[in-house]
Amino acid sequence: MASMEQVLDKQFKSYLEKETIQTEVERIANAINTDYADKNPLFIAILNGSFMFASDLFKLIHVPAEICFIKLASYRGTQSTGQVITAIGLDRDLFERDVIIIEDIVDTGKTLTAFLPQLQHQQPRSLRICSLLHKKAATVHPIQIDYLGFEIPDLFVVGYGLDYNGFGRNLNKIMQLAD
Repeated sequence: MASMEQVLDKQFKSYLEKETIQTEVERIANAINTDYADKNPLFIAILNGSFMFASDLFKLIHVPAEICFIKLASYRGTQSTGQVITAIGLDRDLFERDVIIIEDIVDTGKTLTAFLPQLQHQQPRSLRICSLLHKKAATVHPIQIDYLGFEIPDLFVVGYGLDYNGFGRNLNKIMQLAD
């Protein structure tokens, strides 16, 4: 039987175990190390949700690289608000840089659709998306994900950085909302 966790007023059951996640993070890191062998990419991790994924991934990057963080948000509770809020801005020059965006989850695609033009305006040499999760069935604004961990059904998930009203991020696995 799947383990259960209470997060605030909701019950969540196991979906992706810690070991399964780490295997995918290693696979993604290996692909990035190969693709950027002769480059020095700048990773932009989108807070808050991607912090665990970004940390684990960045520890496995063996090419010269930098990382910075930006805070974007579009969720309240278990629903997307439909509006993207930028809370912490980008402090790096992207001109002629190879940029990799690190996301925890691509859901509707609204957040990245709103954010990518701001990055493209700075004329990076290349711009790629790396996401641990993708809810393809929920996608309204299609985004090309260059490095993807898992495609998941349209489930509400918490853990490994993902939250429910700010809680549950500290779980070392990903759990789905129980029926």
